[in-house]
Amino acid sequence: MVNKLNQGEARARIAELSDEIREHDHHYYVLANPTITDLEYDRKLRELTDLEKDFPALAAADSPTKRLGDKPLEGLVQVAHRVPMLSIENTYSEQELRDFFARTEKLLPGEDIEWVVELKVDGVAASIRYEDGLLVQAVTRGNGDVGDDITHNIRTLRGLPQRLLGKKVPKALEFRGEIYMTNADLVTLNEQRTKAGESEYKNTRNLTAGSIKLLDSKICAQRRLRFFCHGIGFCDGLNARDHMDFLEQVTALGIPTTPDVRCFKDKEDAVAHCNRLVEELHSLDFEVDGLVVKVNSLEQRETLGATTKCPRWVIAYKIEKYEAVTQLLNITTQIGKTGTVTPVADLQPVELAGTTVSRASLHNIDEIERKDIRIGDWVVVEKAGKIIPHIVRVEKHRRTTELPAYVFPTKCPECDSDLVKDPEGVYIRCVSKACPAQWRQRLRYFATRDCMDIEGLGDKLVNQLVDSNFVGSFGDLYALTLDKLMSLERVGKKSAENLLQGIAASRDRGMTRVLNAISIRHVGQRVAQILARRFGNVDALMAADLETIGSTNEIGPIIAQSVFDYFRSDDGMELIRQLHAAGVSLEASAEDSVDSKGVFAGKTVVVTGSLSKYSRDEIERLIEQRGGRAASGVSKKTDFLIAGEAAGSKLEKAKSLGVPVLTEAEFDDLISA
Repeated sequence: MVNKLNQGEARARIAELSDEIREHDHHYYVLANPTITDLEYDRKLRELTDLEKDFPALAAADSPTKRLGDKPLEGLVQVAHRVPMLSIENTYSEQELRDFFARTEKLLPGEDIEWVVELKVDGVAASIRYEDGLLVQAVTRGNGDVGDDITHNIRTLRGLPQRLLGKKVPKALEFRGEIYMTNADLVTLNEQRTKAGESEYKNTRNLTAGSIKLLDSKICAQRRLRFFCHGIGFCDGLNARDHMDFLEQVTALGIPTTPDVRCFKDKEDAVAHCNRLVEELHSLDFEVDGLVVKVNSLEQRETLGATTKCPRWVIAYKIEKYEAVTQLLNITTQIGKTGTVTPVADLQPVELAGTTVSRASLHNIDEIERKDIRIGDWVVVEKAGKIIPHIVRVEKHRRTTELPAYVFPTKCPECDSDLVKDPEGVYIRCVSKACPAQWRQRLRYFATRDCMDIEGLGDKLVNQLVDSNFVGSFGDLYALTLDKLMSLERVGKKSAENLLQGIAASRDRGMTRVLNAISIRHVGQRVAQILARRFGNVDALMAADLETIGSTNEIGPIIAQSVFDYFRSDDGMELIRQLHAAGVSLEASAEDSVDSKGVFAGKTVVVTGSLSKYSRDEIERLIEQRGGRAASGVSKKTDFLIAGEAAGSKLEKAKSLGVPVLTEAEFDDLISA
């Protein structure tokens, strides 16, 4: 292309295009709000590239075109960090997270502490430095004291400005963060490589780690890497009071920060938020291997200091993840207890974390559309912690034929009522209160082993009881007779008697089981047990005001409000009336007590593998009743590992650390003794 502009006109146009492109980069990568199409953006960048080629003297050092890559380096140079990049202590259990809170509070006696919760992005840690507003250096974490200079590759990240925004910039600004790649960009890159006859890349983490250390920045530029800032290094001219203030200030300077960072004054709200986030990780387009919890105040961080390896003011709440590739055979729908219609993936069975996975949640229609999931696709399925398996991304490079897009149903597959999308959400629901599918799910959950543990009340019998109109409420369940049960198809006298015995036995399960069984929002087994220990019976809990419930140790405002509202609702009061009338015990039971001198008192115990006698929740409850703490990850602090069938990496790690290993039978002998 031959430019007809003179040097003065070219200078003005180069400045105009550079400012426009920087602004568009800020809107796209920092604000997540693009203002032009990719095609329009590429045209502007191409015009700027051509102008700088024709007028090389006018190309600025911080030009957006520098992101396209420069000449390859001969090798990476090692650089010492001005402020060391210490590692973060890891935990894999909620109890260990609570231990962190307790340690921190002990070191800051009488002080109010705010807790920050943010996503732990699974990428490559780096430190970025600006001087007088210009990007001058980027260094990998390395060993914490010394890292590799990757400035040439960092300049290719469009989300990071070459020059900070605004007229008033710090004299020196060094911040820490994570270099990462989105799953969508990995899908696109693998499609391109397949067409070119090249092998595909397996995951974003390894590709990012390899790309950021390439000597040829032109190749790195093609990988579309990104960056999130999450921490502060050496600064001169940035006066942040706390972490949230720091994030706000660097965002104003054009630096992309980790999304959805929240700050809590109550540690229980922070824990509840962590648990909610873990269940929502599937909605992210980048890989996350846990959460990070930090003290907000920078002054308190100074007081807390650090050990030789880790700061005392931060901890990583990690989740173990396992991936496998398999084929999507079909998409079906499932109606939940509250009417939520969840699409479910039927998969070609695949081994994952020691278990065979044949189904995975697709969560909602928006997720199917965003990931472009189609029946017949090859997909990456992931299992993280106790969360049910979900699909991370589609292996589009293996889509050899055109597959039709999935069409979500508009009618409830059970009762044919119209399905309605939440006004402010992504979920589609059947709103009919008469929908039998919803009631079946509530009844099934009520009877599970971790709730009322009614043996014999399986899926088939639940369906029969609901379809025959024998059980329309929990009160009806306790009014069943032998004659009614024997009138059902394939229900003999013996099985009917066994079921009635199971229903009768469930009357004595106690308050914790009842609170868990009736599906109060935010109330699971742990919260139910805390409430049972505090109030002693359901009537006392129903009579308690909001302030009293909220003052319960480990019960934050969100949980307290949910419990308070439930027991003042018509449905909640009617249910408790029915349970009282049926003779169900609403008192705290012996299993709600903890033996401070039990066999596991003060011990940390991890359970792994498939158990034959207990569910995971049951065995962890037995551990806690005997004074122990049930953790999910093996570390040097683990006192015992209970290993079932097909125990995998946790067993190997326990052996390498010298952690005593118990079989399920040995565990039984120990608690019996």
